[in-house]
Amino acid sequence: MSDRKPAPSPVRPEPWHRTIAPWVFWPSVAIIGAFVLWAIIWDDAANRAVMALNSDVVGNLGWYYMVLVSLFVVFVVWVGLSRFGDIKLGKDDDKPDFSTASWLAMLFAAGMGIGLVYWGVAEPLTFYDSPRPGVEGGEAEAARAAFSQTFLHWGIHPWAIYVVVGLAIGYAVHRKGRPVSIRWALEPLLGDRVKGKAGDAIDVIALVGTVFGVATSLGFGVLQISAGADFLGWADNPGTALQVALIVGITLLALISVLSGLAKGMKWLSNTNMVLFFCLMAFLLIAGSTTLLLSDFTENIGNYLQALPSLSFDTGAAYGEEGKSWVSGWTVFYWGWWISWAPFVGIFIARVSKGRTVRQFVGGVLLVPAALTFFWFSVVGGSAVHQERNEPGSMVGADGVNKDSALFQLLDHFPGGALVAGITMLLIVLFFVTSSDSGSYVVDMLASGGDPTPPRWSRVFWSVVEGTVAIALLVAAGSDALTTLQTVAIIIALPFSFVMIAMCVATLKSFRAERAAYLAAQRRKTEERLIEEAVAALEEAEKVDKAAELTKGAKAPVGGRTRR
Repeated sequence: MSDRKPAPSPVRPEPWHRTIAPWVFWPSVAIIGAFVLWAIIWDDAANRAVMALNSDVVGNLGWYYMVLVSLFVVFVVWVGLSRFGDIKLGKDDDKPDFSTASWLAMLFAAGMGIGLVYWGVAEPLTFYDSPRPGVEGGEAEAARAAFSQTFLHWGIHPWAIYVVVGLAIGYAVHRKGRPVSIRWALEPLLGDRVKGKAGDAIDVIALVGTVFGVATSLGFGVLQISAGADFLGWADNPGTALQVALIVGITLLALISVLSGLAKGMKWLSNTNMVLFFCLMAFLLIAGSTTLLLSDFTENIGNYLQALPSLSFDTGAAYGEEGKSWVSGWTVFYWGWWISWAPFVGIFIARVSKGRTVRQFVGGVLLVPAALTFFWFSVVGGSAVHQERNEPGSMVGADGVNKDSALFQLLDHFPGGALVAGITMLLIVLFFVTSSDSGSYVVDMLASGGDPTPPRWSRVFWSVVEGTVAIALLVAAGSDALTTLQTVAIIIALPFSFVMIAMCVATLKSFRAERAAYLAAQRRKTEERLIEEAVAALEEAEKVDKAAELTKGAKAPVGGRTRR
């Protein structure tokens, strides 16, 4: 008889329908599908309806967004500097999963990367060419105001939005061991209700907003890439076929990355992005007016800090409808857009921040990317503004700034422009791949009930959904449909802003409870130590007394008699 043990039977994978959260997955699929069909079939009606709703939201609630986002900045700075800063996003002995450099690279690539490449030239140049209402003076004042406003839109305010969500989720996931999902950040307030329909609704809002945001960015991104190819002469009047091919290619690359996991695909892409990003910035700095650009950076920081309090609360009301319209179209639009991206970026940065303390998290997420962003705009945008000031009309046409090709126009004025433009195109593609794969990863986790390692089929499904939505809208209705989708994402930001307020309250409640438990534990340790010291002192005193008695007994005369 053989002693060989039978081979263990292979573990059968769970059926696909058991790997999803059905009340999150199916409603999200239905909402996304219904809206895409509406935007394609009745594109004009959809655009008018969405724009009217957005006008009501942004026009009437601009003050709310301005106050709310500024309060988020105050909240996260206070939390980072407070006694709660030593709390770890993880168990007390947990170490970070990623090196600091890789961690910061992933934060930056997921949160801002592609937007900076697109708007690096376009935004400060637009504000310089058409200053906001109230900016008076000559070119110097217009340039000063342009960079202060740009820094406001891309600096600590958007990153504070991400910190609010990332901190709440990071604490729930890594410290409390909860699933990777928005709902669990509200457990301190909702209790077991997060497991029910209220929690499902929160995750559906986050999932739909993330898909719409990523699909919109993907669609607009290929428009920029095709415009760059046209400007550089790489494609003659690029049309829909090229744009669809670009979306398919980016989606496939994102799919490969998301299937490789965080530690391989996404980490490698983020690190590569940062290398190319720094190379492009260094080239423009060295090949351009180095001293002037560094002086601009220093001055821009000072101007921004000086203007920060007033810009943070400026609704444009002092300049009538023109001022309110400008603020609504730019600043309030940005605040809504960043809030709509907060579930995606917040979950992602929470997922990669295990082992960091609250103070490290706030400092790393809030300050480092913002400082790098300021330097990028000062170098890239500053080069464009100086080029336009030295040669009027070289960067700004009769119709204003061409946002899609502005960066390539700037590179055309530098030596080796074609080579650098090719590297820039690669950078844009990789940043889009990073946004797409990290977005798909977050959606996967939400749709699977917070599983940090969602099934492979789900990763494939959501990557394909994002690419398909972008292709369908672009082919059927062009950029107007993408604008409609983008506007819907911003409208979704309104209900999610209430969720973020609740997150602040829940985070504060959790931190206070943790601090109280820590102080109680410290008191118990102190009491135990004092008791141990008192017992030890008593025991020592007893030993001394016994020793004294023994000594006294040894000196006493035998039998009690004395000599005469």
